[in-house]
Amino acid sequence: MDEEYDAIILGTGLKECVLSGMLSVSGKKVLHMDRQKYYGGASASMSPLSELFSKFDRPEPGDKYGRQRDWNVDLIPKILMASGQLVKLLIHSGVTRYLEFKQIEGSYVYKGGKIFKVPANEKEALSSSLMGIFEKRRFKSFLNYVVDFEEENPSTFKGVDPDKTTMTELYKKYGLDENTQGFVGHAMALHRDDEYIKRPCKETILRIKLYIDSLARYGKSPYIYPLYGLGELPQGFARLSAIYGGTYMLDKPIEEIVIEEGKVVGVKSQGETAKCKMVIGDPSYFPDRVEKRGQVVRAICLLNHSISEIQAVSSGQIIIPQNQVGRKSDIYVLVLSKTHNVATENWYIALVATTVETSNPEAELEPGLKLLGPIAEKFVSVDDQTVPKETGEESQIFVTNSYDATTHFETTCDDILNVYRRITGEDFDFSKINQDIETAD
Repeated sequence: MDEEYDAIILGTGLKECVLSGMLSVSGKKVLHMDRQKYYGGASASMSPLSELFSKFDRPEPGDKYGRQRDWNVDLIPKILMASGQLVKLLIHSGVTRYLEFKQIEGSYVYKGGKIFKVPANEKEALSSSLMGIFEKRRFKSFLNYVVDFEEENPSTFKGVDPDKTTMTELYKKYGLDENTQGFVGHAMALHRDDEYIKRPCKETILRIKLYIDSLARYGKSPYIYPLYGLGELPQGFARLSAIYGGTYMLDKPIEEIVIEEGKVVGVKSQGETAKCKMVIGDPSYFPDRVEKRGQVVRAICLLNHSISEIQAVSSGQIIIPQNQVGRKSDIYVLVLSKTHNVATENWYIALVATTVETSNPEAELEPGLKLLGPIAEKFVSVDDQTVPKETGEESQIFVTNSYDATTHFETTCDDILNVYRRITGEDFDFSKINQDIETAD
């Protein structure tokens, strides 16, 4: 380990792997290390199934759930928006050549104790039982406005100043009621609370456009997910890293982050020090450099049946807006199955997650758990949400945020781009990327 690296990356979670790929592609020499023997860090995939049982101190499951190696259970499962920034970053890095993605079949929202498909085009809106007939017409007009909106073309603003008009005012302009605002803001724009309605409407318009554009790619939902689970992503980045001269090392205990005159100069492991110009890592490697900002509770559930209200699909996301269950933050439900090669035949994996608001976190998941029906196995975890105390520009130590409760990658991607900005001093230029995931090499 006598070489000097442009960057040493600690942890093989998705954020760290994407940043590794971005730096490698731009010509940086990267060393990637993880104290664990497996890829993925906090967002690892457990396979065989006995790994999941062992992690939660459960007895060996044997063959009760079929062949153990057919299971790939993500500890923090998240799906990708088909036209989203993360897909573009994966294309940019070139890692998509090692991965195969498949569509998530349904996108749903919870209202009044029932599950409804999220309408995102005129036909679906007019046939949806989510809204009454007059509300459907208002929603159609609103949707047409969003589809026609072009950020660089003021003639499409139709009397709205997107940088000053609040989302509350835009909803009022189109007469949308509270229920419609709920599924638009939470199930389409993917806001996690209602603070967004006080902010300028451009942010939310662009989020809804992204949802609609992503939906248009595949038709059933705007989301995709890698076959065999998210564990395939860091392994793909390890293969990619080798092409660009980078190195991945698993099972490497980190003994010391070496700092001289307030700036990082290397990382010590097993008595050797690798020199570097910067260090990037997940928060577990820097407990003194992060602060707690709440907690997330997650329940990974194994089911031997589909969810009754969405029986027609083998995978789907259900968002329970906070105002439907008297909460401050949303509850997320994600269902996966054999379709994505993550479970054995006739078995399903369901994740229910939310931001902790009380002293009884598991009870907060109840509205989501109720939707699942009988649960064969349930694994509950409560994890701290942490953020770095400083930007890292002075020390050249750049720490990512921990993962939030969402079951999609949009906030994860925001954090990746934020760290990239802190590292390079500039925003990532998405105009460099004009490929679709289907045509990427």
